[in-house]
Amino acid sequence: MKRIVFATNNAHKLSEVSAVLGDGYELVTLKEVGITEDIPETGATLDENASIKARYVYERTGLDCFADDTGLEVEALNGAPGVHSARYATDGHDFAANNAKLLRELEDKENRNARFRTVISLIRNGIEEQVEGIVEGTIATSLSGNEGFGYDPLFVPKGYDRTFAEMSADEKNAISHRGRAVAALVKIL
Repeated sequence: MKRIVFATNNAHKLSEVSAVLGDGYELVTLKEVGITEDIPETGATLDENASIKARYVYERTGLDCFADDTGLEVEALNGAPGVHSARYATDGHDFAANNAKLLRELEDKENRNARFRTVISLIRNGIEEQVEGIVEGTIATSLSGNEGFGYDPLFVPKGYDRTFAEMSADEKNAISHRGRAVAALVKIL
């Protein structure tokens, strides 16, 4: 089994990625390699932030690693919250506040088209590659469902009548942005 560092301590992301990555890899967390500080996310794009995080881990450990950055891009908000998705309403990862702000911002908007986009930067033997996964959809008018995290209770993927939060983990992973990005990662691994 090949070990690879995933630049996260987020349990939800770990379980989603592990399910898609399969049994051939053992995911190692930041904590397990001694990185306990928050990695700076100073990039202006998802691509830049994924790269910054992967390089941060590689420079400190020398281990093969990957990092992701995900954003919800809403058409009517000119792509916002985008790179600021996790800190849309506050400085912390306050999912309830982020969802409430998004609903307020879209109150008078007819166009509720959105997409989730995940960018993964992989560094193996010092060489960096990037892949991405995108899922198109719309933003619901109210929260629905108890699964997942983040904007999952508001995001309805195209072709479905349920939010990500109303789907099982397997259903979501089969069509999600992160699932698609990880599938692309598996192909290059």
